[in-house]
Amino acid sequence: MSGKGIALGLVAFVAQAACAMPAPAPGATAAVAASASPAAQQPSGAQPRIRDTQITARAVTQLDRDFRAVVAAQSEPAWIGYAVPAVNDRTSICCGNWRDGNYSPGCCRMERDDGMNINTPDKDERRELGVVALEPAMFVFYRAAERKVTNIRVFSAECELDAGGRPVIWLTGVRPEQSVALLRTFVHSEIDWSERDDRSNAKRAITALSLHAGAAADQALEQMAAPSSPQGVRKEVAFWLGSARGAHGYRVLSRMVREDPSDAVRDKAIFGLHVSDEPQAVDTIIAVARDDASKRVRGQALFWLGQKAGKKASAAITAAIEHDPDTDVKKKAVFALSQLPKDEGVPLLIQVARSNRNPVVRKQAMFWLGQTGDARALAFFEEVLKQ
Repeated sequence: MSGKGIALGLVAFVAQAACAMPAPAPGATAAVAASASPAAQQPSGAQPRIRDTQITARAVTQLDRDFRAVVAAQSEPAWIGYAVPAVNDRTSICCGNWRDGNYSPGCCRMERDDGMNINTPDKDERRELGVVALEPAMFVFYRAAERKVTNIRVFSAECELDAGGRPVIWLTGVRPEQSVALLRTFVHSEIDWSERDDRSNAKRAITALSLHAGAAADQALEQMAAPSSPQGVRKEVAFWLGSARGAHGYRVLSRMVREDPSDAVRDKAIFGLHVSDEPQAVDTIIAVARDDASKRVRGQALFWLGQKAGKKASAAITAAIEHDPDTDVKKKAVFALSQLPKDEGVPLLIQVARSNRNPVVRKQAMFWLGQTGDARALAFFEEVLKQ
């Protein structure tokens, strides 16, 4: 996921040169030890590796007030950041890339707004990357310019950063619940929730908040998922409830797919259930595929069931083909069969193509069988053509 203002004044230091990049101009950076005071409830020793910047450390007691005072003083661009515990000790949030099936975190150029990867390598991979964290940390950064926040970014501890010559103000003493409360102010400060507005501060704030460890983040996300929140907020939150919030996220999503009045939000909640690791999530998707009042939502539930292997998923899909009253939903269920592993999906498609009473459904099954390239499908076509 008080009230005494800035407590210890300023402690200036220069970040170590972390990124494997050409050296900066003489005098631009130097490697020295950070001397910021320890932060209550912050991950111990959590310090970002940033090059090409001078860092000024400030200890805070009331984050919202102290943060806004810092922003109000920034006429020129600067980054304001702090550390908080991360929700998952295996989550890597960096500008890395995949090569030969392995993930490698790279150097993030903060000013260029490089695309981010949020990856969960296993513990052996993290050991190879040199990441050994007793208390998993992540860093939340806000870009301030012309006395307002223009960007929000989040990074995990192993990520190497380049501030592009902009100064960094590093806040210590930030408690997780303070960070959650601050990020929530950005969620409701923006009205435009365009689907294409992926770089809005509101969406970035939800991402950052969702990756916070602790009950404060759980409570904030649950409140933002309530029907009284804007539809765009609910849709965005649904993904993070499934991907980052474990059992609590599943409980909120299961309520959303039953009770949210918006078809579009229930649609997103299904995807949240699809990415959830909670074992009950499949049963909940099946219930939506069977019972939701909207044919669009039932169809989406079938689509995501098609990405799941197993008897429960295939049985729910074939039941929809037989019993759903809407032909469009039946067609989506046939497509869902085509997405199952071939040893599951091909025999079921052949069965539908051979015996379903609806000619549109049989035709759809024949089409998707033709896309499989499977020898069993070819044998079935030969059988049909000989009749």
